[in-house]
Amino acid sequence: MAYIQKDGLATSTNESSQDEFVGVSQRRGSALDTNPWWRFGGKDRSFIPTRAENATSKSTLDTLNDTRDIEDEVTIDDSVFNNPKAFDIYKPIENYEGRHRFDPRATWSEAEEKKLIRRLDLQVCLWACVMFFALQLDRGNIVQALSDNMLDDLGLTTNQYNNGMTIFYCSFLFAELPSQLISKKVGPDNWIPIQMISWSIVACSQSHLNGQTSFYVTRFLLGFIEGGFIPDTILYLSYFYKNAELPIRLACFWTSYVGTNIVGSFLAYGILHLRGHNGWAGWRYLFAIEGGITALIGITSWLYLPPSPTQTKRHGLKGLFRPKEGWFTEREEIIMVTRILRDDPGKATMHNRQAISPKLLWESLSDYDLWPIYLLGLSWTIPMTPSTNYLSLTLRSLGFDTFQTNLLIIPSSLLFVLQLLFWTWFSEKFNQRFFIGLVSQIWVIPLLVALETLPLKFTGAAWARFALSSLIVGYPYAHAMLGESRLLAKATDMTHEFP
Repeated sequence: MAYIQKDGLATSTNESSQDEFVGVSQRRGSALDTNPWWRFGGKDRSFIPTRAENATSKSTLDTLNDTRDIEDEVTIDDSVFNNPKAFDIYKPIENYEGRHRFDPRATWSEAEEKKLIRRLDLQVCLWACVMFFALQLDRGNIVQALSDNMLDDLGLTTNQYNNGMTIFYCSFLFAELPSQLISKKVGPDNWIPIQMISWSIVACSQSHLNGQTSFYVTRFLLGFIEGGFIPDTILYLSYFYKNAELPIRLACFWTSYVGTNIVGSFLAYGILHLRGHNGWAGWRYLFAIEGGITALIGITSWLYLPPSPTQTKRHGLKGLFRPKEGWFTEREEIIMVTRILRDDPGKATMHNRQAISPKLLWESLSDYDLWPIYLLGLSWTIPMTPSTNYLSLTLRSLGFDTFQTNLLIIPSSLLFVLQLLFWTWFSEKFNQRFFIGLVSQIWVIPLLVALETLPLKFTGAAWARFALSSLIVGYPYAHAMLGESRLLAKATDMTHEFP
């Protein structure tokens, strides 16, 4: 297949390849329905293949004038860019930040790609986990604060605490969409650090709580500012990774969330011993110190995060913690951009500083194919959430003291991490997400029944309730797989517009 340069990009001149589009609509079903919900295995696709057989290219990166042969070249497997008609439809828009590095003819070795992915894991994914650590540190330390008699110190009842947590979760939920709209306009590399620094200020201010009103206000502000962090960070990761690579990274992402509970428990064990110093309760020190940690991580994030794979060079103060010449060579940038767009051409339909128009927003909201996933995302953790939020109060009511309670929270967090990693591996190994979504419900129902029907008093009752509560809190967590389902569903939905 011959190529010419068109609009700065390589396109094919092979007119016979136009015939490959004949009957594409008839082949759609076989391409998209290869893996029904009840079947294990198979392969997900982000687009309709343009030919029955795998297309390969033995060309090198001509844009780099590189004529050397590359061993173990990566084949262009069912890429829409194999066909010139598809190329005209899916080629990157003019303002796409990686357009100048996209080469549909590019080939590279598997070793090169693996090396780049390892670097992305260390330079991008690892820091995303650190940022999530900061989120959960300030979002979850209310649990440790409760173990230090915070409610009694503030004169609050359990019902008032319930109201505060309801305010937090409602504001957290309602802030997610507006935050995403802002993130798309200013870029997640800018917006995420702004969020972190903003909520760290609110988190520190909790050290001066004085009653119901201040408790409600800080709960609302924390939820409202933190609300968009998770989708914003997943959007950011999607700039660097292919869809199939995201689940295991998201598993690491949520592992850091649970790891924060473990680290936070040890931190709380030490910080809460400060109760009485300068007349402050231990939980006041907890909020002040951990809020300060988040502020430092937020400032560092603004100085560190690059906008995209092709924008890693330092520019003034922004990017101070990145090399002046950037992280990647020109060839590495070509590999990263090309592999991402071959996997999901829809990522080049907008640039990373482009706002969502009202029309696009409405199209997303009216995409009924995703409604079941939204419903599942809203409801699937309902059985476990009460036990998670009230674990410290439960343990205190069972007779454990402040420091025993913080240490006894750790086993459920370790179980949670192990379940998350195992079920993410299982999902990817057998390409099955419907079953994984049910596992958590099957796991938790008998535990909830046992917790409800146990007698109030018997020998070892406290430890039995601790064990059941820990098993509930350490349930199989499917968020990483559900996140991938949303990505694949949205990417596949592009094919409905294929001519």
